[in-house]
Amino acid sequence: MIGFILMALRRSALHEETDEALMARYQGGDARAFELLLGRHERAIFGFIYRMIRDRELANDLLQETFLRVVKNAGGYSPKAKFTTWLYTIARNQCIDALRKASHRRHPSLDQPMGPDPEGRTLMDKLPGVSASGFERTDSTEIGTRVEQALASLSDEQREVFVMREFQQLKFNDIAQLVGVSENTIKSRMRYALENLRLALADYAEDVPGGASPVPARSRA
Repeated sequence: MIGFILMALRRSALHEETDEALMARYQGGDARAFELLLGRHERAIFGFIYRMIRDRELANDLLQETFLRVVKNAGGYSPKAKFTTWLYTIARNQCIDALRKASHRRHPSLDQPMGPDPEGRTLMDKLPGVSASGFERTDSTEIGTRVEQALASLSDEQREVFVMREFQQLKFNDIAQLVGVSENTIKSRMRYALENLRLALADYAEDVPGGASPVPARSRA
């Protein structure tokens, strides 16, 4: 009984440890620590990959490859580094490689429906300055599809920053470290992404709270 209680206490303590501490434990041979890290970040990493790749089957493959690389490269991880930054760097590199291999791809037509969001949400739920209640007379499914298409029409760089900031809730300085550019460049890409999203949704502009005349920025950042 005492052994069982001690085991339960150890497991509870693991749940309260930081990502960095868990990674250090995994480096020391604690497989349970890796399971906890996987549980904490699997869904978020899949969401990031899916929105970058827009292919559910490929996103699943890249998710597995991302965590396989965590395992393979665990020895090279330094506890001084933020684990999420290291993890997203690995995931991002997987996305970049996949996009390069599929460089012949074309963005979908605005009349072509996109796949469902992996977390059951539309981008309208997260788009800054846009509220679903502002479209009371418009079908929510249609709006969700239009916004997903608008996001897909962004450049890879703009979409990447938008997804990291608005879906993954990463700070601008963390995104800058991930991407390898200055924080000002990241903020600039985010601004152009928002401008282009509003441009793509220009027919809804009058109904969008704060939806001033969109500024064309497709060739910027």
